[in-house]
Amino acid sequence: MKTAIILISEAGLDAAKLLRGELSESEIFTTLQEEGCTHIESAGSFVAENFNRYDALIFISAMGICVRAIAPCIKNKYTDPAVICVDSTGKYAVSVLSGHIGGANELTNRIASILGAEPVVTTQSDRTGLWALDTFPKRFDWFPVINADASALLMTVLAKTQEEKMKACMNEPISIFVARKPTALLITVRDKGTEWLESNLPSHVEVFYRLQDIKVSRFKLILCVSPQVPDSPEIPMICYIPRTIHIGIGLARQAGPTRKVQEAIWNTLKEHGIFPAAIASISTIDAKKGEPVVKALKKKFPIHFYTVDDLGKIEVPHPSKTVMKHMGTPSVSEAAALLSSGNNKLLVSKKKGENYTVAAALEINAERRGHIEIVGAGPGDPDLISVRGRQMLEKADLILYAGSLVPKELTLCAKPGATVRSSASMDLEEQFTLMKEFYDRGKFVVRLHTGDPCIYGAIQEQMNYFDQYNMSYHITPGISSFQAAAAALKSQFTIPEKVQSIILTRGEGRTPMPEREQLHLMARSQSTMCIFLSAGIAQQVQEELLQEYPENTPVAVCYHLTWKDERIFRGELKDLAKIIKENKLTLTTMIVVGEAIGNREGLSRLYAHEFKHLFRK
Repeated sequence: MKTAIILISEAGLDAAKLLRGELSESEIFTTLQEEGCTHIESAGSFVAENFNRYDALIFISAMGICVRAIAPCIKNKYTDPAVICVDSTGKYAVSVLSGHIGGANELTNRIASILGAEPVVTTQSDRTGLWALDTFPKRFDWFPVINADASALLMTVLAKTQEEKMKACMNEPISIFVARKPTALLITVRDKGTEWLESNLPSHVEVFYRLQDIKVSRFKLILCVSPQVPDSPEIPMICYIPRTIHIGIGLARQAGPTRKVQEAIWNTLKEHGIFPAAIASISTIDAKKGEPVVKALKKKFPIHFYTVDDLGKIEVPHPSKTVMKHMGTPSVSEAAALLSSGNNKLLVSKKKGENYTVAAALEINAERRGHIEIVGAGPGDPDLISVRGRQMLEKADLILYAGSLVPKELTLCAKPGATVRSSASMDLEEQFTLMKEFYDRGKFVVRLHTGDPCIYGAIQEQMNYFDQYNMSYHITPGISSFQAAAAALKSQFTIPEKVQSIILTRGEGRTPMPEREQLHLMARSQSTMCIFLSAGIAQQVQEELLQEYPENTPVAVCYHLTWKDERIFRGELKDLAKIIKENKLTLTTMIVVGEAIGNREGLSRLYAHEFKHLFRK
């Protein structure tokens, strides 16, 4: 945000400079003569000349000065900048103007964090922890439509005044929502915004995925996130339109008049609830690059052009012999829509007009199909799962967890009605069958692995299966046990001028190791070595390591890291096998080898000069 910091009193200079240092694109304006600040005659004259030149104005002054300075300039919350007032002592940061739309509330909280101040935000939805409905369009890149205003949406794409009028119409549904009246949330697509909504549902909001499942008489408000605007119900509704639809068009040669053809295309799409705000791209064959209609559309939308070969490879539901004869491919509009969307099915099959054809497909990543999230549970302590990982567990329809390797407490995050199963007694085929059963029903599946899934996580075969069936999946990383070992040992595993590499490996047991990765070869670097899954072959590991490491090299044997029964044993490499045998350690044991363990030697010398300013009084 381009920000003007308006300083009135010298007492607030330190706070002003601190804010300038933390807020990019910010500048201090003051009536004082201060080096590094821009001098102004008065706050009132500066604001009058620059009110709309900045995204935010931060007053460091008394509230009265702030209010008097901005009062003559205030017009409406859709165009006014964010205004925040900070007292000269830096104790309070107050959101004054354009709290939601202008971002003042969010900036107020940030300023308070920077200064260690108390944020003062009086907007009702913020005070009650409710969603700020009028911020969703900007926050999630959605276009809002209010009930019957859907018919006017073609105009709103072009007319800013109409857009502002429509935003003003949000006041009634917002008041209903803030009053916690029963609200239905209809979601037909998936994106970051819908994931956030589902993870942060207020108690008076119920989620639906099909319009026909909503019994309108039970609700006072409907919120909808969909690229297709549903028929207006009998109660207030806000429909948020994400840009998720890819349009394919075919055109007769020199189709025109241009404006008439465009209007005909929009009207055809409108019959299916699709409006310009939902369009992510428009595509056609490259032979149509010079067409007037295409040139006109290119001014408003991303345009993709495909060759005959590109289009000819796509299987479509309605191939045309006529199109094949004239263009050399059996389809233009349907094939182009499918190519751009990445989908293999159409949302709207080819519709023919007088001199055009049009088809539409939903962006594949926005489709509410099944999804599998592979989640790293962390090393054991339930609190060490990532925030995202916990959110995935909370929204999952199926949690398939790796038996006793994963803390049972994490499965308690499951939402009511979710299925929670251990994979300990399942073979791979049984795991795949269960996940696919839920996936094919459009459900959200979490495959919960210990540590970080990419390190001995056994996910390769699963991903191969998902790829074969073209299934949607993603990986949420987790904290690995080698990181937990470093924390438990209070050690930095990379020490300047001593060791700069960490080797994550395992000894050769029933699973063969590549010849080039034999332990004694890896040990030649004298790196910090973290050895997984090898407590059962401790004597073999010790013998191999002693070929390269000195026998007095520090070792740590870490059992059940971060679990309640965690145990750590320290010693020297020559005693590694003895430590493991005497303490009867087998599974879930990490072996760490290297001089970085507990090393503090030389650090003062290395860093004393570089960081000496931190120790000045």
